[in-house]
Amino acid sequence: MNTYTTTDVAKIIGIHPNTVRMYEEWGLIPLAERKANGYRIFTDFHIEQLKLARIAFQVEVLQNGLRKKAVEIIKLSANREFDQALLLAEEYRSQIQREQRNAEESIVIAKQILSGHAAEQTLFLKRKEVSDYLDIPMDTLRNWERNGLLQVERKQNGYRVYTSNDIAQLKMIRTLRLANYSLEAILRMLNALEHNPQADMKQILNTPQVDADIVSVCDKLMVSLRDADENAKKMIIIITEMKERFS
Repeated sequence: MNTYTTTDVAKIIGIHPNTVRMYEEWGLIPLAERKANGYRIFTDFHIEQLKLARIAFQVEVLQNGLRKKAVEIIKLSANREFDQALLLAEEYRSQIQREQRNAEESIVIAKQILSGHAAEQTLFLKRKEVSDYLDIPMDTLRNWERNGLLQVERKQNGYRVYTSNDIAQLKMIRTLRLANYSLEAILRMLNALEHNPQADMKQILNTPQVDADIVSVCDKLMVSLRDADENAKKMIIIITEMKERFS
């Protein structure tokens, strides 16, 4: 098997030598053996593992546990637990595809809100039902409500009841959070829509950043998710090849 120095690895992968050491410290590649003089000795397995990590981190989709799941896949592969890594990689890709569908739905919802058309009130759900329906943790729902992103009416018995409009709003909030928008930016946008459904969303969602409306935000997220899906496919191929080569 070929061996490489830290400098060799950095040149092959196209990263700084310190990044190689950092990945080793984080458990994203196996610990390298050392020569008598203390210099690290890397192998072909390290090279392939670094390629896997670089592909996994190429697209920054951080919300909904996607980044955490990508890290876990890399660590499983680094430990040569290839079957578990492949199972998780398939789950990872399925989650990305669900988020793609969510982003597409949020575009439809955003256009309805911007045109002043409210959703027909066909759903009346409790918080636990909403959590299951939208796959949003109950703690997250509570946090969004505490921060003013949603005001949910209560029935006489004190239970919160989420309507179709609430569900539509939550879907849009979920997508914006996935696109890494802060709660403050989302609240600013929702307040503007509440006062004027025809509001120009430019300078609202991204102030003081580059202007963009919610539809273009979702479009950009979908591009990132498509890239992430392609990278997930590549990760599965690399792990499969590593399993055949290094098991």
